[in-house]
Amino acid sequence: MDQKRELSSIDLGALVTELHRYEGAKVDKAYLYDDDLLRLKLRDFDRGRVELLIEVGDLKRAHVADAEHVADAPGRPPNFAKMLRNRMSGADFAGVEQYEFDRILTFEFERDDENTTLVAELFGQGNVAVLDETGEVVGSLSTVRLKSRTVAPGAQYEYPASRLNPLDVSLGGFERHMRESDSDVVRTLATQLNLGGLYAEEVCTRAGVEKETPVEEATDDELRALHEALERMGNRLRSGDIDPRVYEEELDVESEADRDPRVIDVTPFPLSEHEGLPSVGFDSFNAAVDEYFHRLDRDGEGEGDAPADASPSRPDFEEEIAKQERIIEQQEGAIEGFEEQANAERERAELVYAQYDLVDEVLSTVREARENEVPWDEIAETLAAGAERGIAAAEAVVDVDGGNGTVTVELGEDNTRVELEADDGVEVNADRLYREAKRIEGKKEGAMEAIESTRRELEAVKKRKAEWEAVDEEDESGTGSDDEEEYETDWLSRSSIPIRSPDDWYERFRWFHTSDGYLVIGGRNADQNEELVKKYMGNHDRFFHTQAHGGPVTLLKAAGPSESADPVDWDEETLREAAQFAVSYSSDWKDGRGAGDAYMVEPDQVSKTPESGEYIEKGSFVIRGDRTYFEDVPCRVAVGVQCEPVTRAIGGPPGAIADRAATSVTLEPGMYAQNDAAMMVYRDLKERFADTSFVRKVASADQLQEFLPAGGSDIVE
Repeated sequence: MDQKRELSSIDLGALVTELHRYEGAKVDKAYLYDDDLLRLKLRDFDRGRVELLIEVGDLKRAHVADAEHVADAPGRPPNFAKMLRNRMSGADFAGVEQYEFDRILTFEFERDDENTTLVAELFGQGNVAVLDETGEVVGSLSTVRLKSRTVAPGAQYEYPASRLNPLDVSLGGFERHMRESDSDVVRTLATQLNLGGLYAEEVCTRAGVEKETPVEEATDDELRALHEALERMGNRLRSGDIDPRVYEEELDVESEADRDPRVIDVTPFPLSEHEGLPSVGFDSFNAAVDEYFHRLDRDGEGEGDAPADASPSRPDFEEEIAKQERIIEQQEGAIEGFEEQANAERERAELVYAQYDLVDEVLSTVREARENEVPWDEIAETLAAGAERGIAAAEAVVDVDGGNGTVTVELGEDNTRVELEADDGVEVNADRLYREAKRIEGKKEGAMEAIESTRRELEAVKKRKAEWEAVDEEDESGTGSDDEEEYETDWLSRSSIPIRSPDDWYERFRWFHTSDGYLVIGGRNADQNEELVKKYMGNHDRFFHTQAHGGPVTLLKAAGPSESADPVDWDEETLREAAQFAVSYSSDWKDGRGAGDAYMVEPDQVSKTPESGEYIEKGSFVIRGDRTYFEDVPCRVAVGVQCEPVTRAIGGPPGAIADRAATSVTLEPGMYAQNDAAMMVYRDLKERFADTSFVRKVASADQLQEFLPAGGSDIVE
């Protein structure tokens, strides 16, 4: 059975109730581990030290942790952690809420000078956004720019589209949503009702309804039984009547003495679907969640403790394929949901026009009363009295909300509820509904883009599986060459990779090694440009620069700084790689150009002596004599992980990096900011290695960012 790696909406609903008990605790410090685990250290007057963990990577969770389950503080805090410390140190924890029925928690922190909202998105790629008092994004772990929503510094935070809450839906609404499905009962509960697979099966079991019953064949009594099971589950969560359990795998008698059982799931109450599995009870759901994820981490570490010379194990392609297929199924369900919502808004707009006179009478009555300063509660009483006298317009009104200035009416044969802005006319209200339908359709387009991305990931996994199987078949058939003395290690599949850290003099500069093994170094700023020319440029080196202003000094080294060098007959590939390095880290990339021009000269052509009457800026030089030009050089860099002879992140021209890295990602000028692109590359690389802790140690997002050009980037598929 797969181990649970993400908290569900029902889990979060149970957690929120318990997290409120920590209100009033003061924030001490913020830490960020591995670019996806946020730790807030708080101090509570009654409880002492409180450790709040929020993880949004491969694992998605949010809970208070036992101090013994918290890792030591990492080294130098990244910018995100520094920003949190500046905004939140000394702030009071003011509460937490779950956004509707989504896997989103909103934490509120209050301080005399400024309040801060922390939004934890525990779904999809995962994210944490920090908002100011106006709802503007101050910072986020990832930048999101979709047609449906934007999460980026300086923008107003936008929540995803609202999802139906299956624990609050009325019987009529439940039956309507179910009857609109053409799938079976359990799939409809999982996708259309947003329960997810496990709890959808649990509801079916508790209601005594066969899971695979087609919805069209389900009786009214069966739907009523399903709704009652949902209601009981919702009431139990709201009342705090929980019995938390951590479920473990079953072990046969012989294996029990060999190892501790793996944890499988954590739930706020016992599940019929897990009947027969061993479980451990807890006093609080938070304690159960903390113990579960602590043991899950421990299980993962145990699996990675194989010796360095162990043979590579086969990745679990089937599990990854199943995971991607589940994501696609959920995304398809979301698309159907957007279609339903858009159609519903459009139908409301058409009903407003179809009953124009009635709606106009309602709105005119309310506007006239407001112009005469009649209080909202008196307007509601007047409309209720009119309904008792049989006035059609008054009978249509089901709610008057003075706080929001709205009137809700029931229109059409199905008594569809439509919320109207009281200050606006019929046309404006109908147009607002049409615009809402169009906005939801925009979210559908974003979801369709996401599903295409997931499908590409699925195809990539299937391709890797096929390649692995082809190698296995070759080994079994003995077609491999017996004369090969050198064995190429499959680093991606090794469960444990030894760390061999380098200590090279050039690593503070930009650098890479060409395909032929020559070192190329470039300056990161004006000071380094000066230093490279004055201190490190040798007689037989080559100096590269771009035609565009704002490029780094780039040196193709014939030898190291303390080594004697002879003239080198550079081949064309080496020279073009150096030229591509110079172009890619210049303003050509920052300006979004796909290619640029570079030139090469010998060291004696480079001077700091300007012409008479001229001035040279720091980091700039005068070039005299003929130049060798390289035109239309592509702006491309590859960033990857090197495993031998040392372990580290590397980056540079794709042609030079491909053979040195165990795996790499190629980028071109694009839309993602440098730090966001680094995070995307980090997550991509981490998923490729069986030993994910290795990538975290040698190629964190901060380390990878050192090899990315300034400006926006896109990953080249």
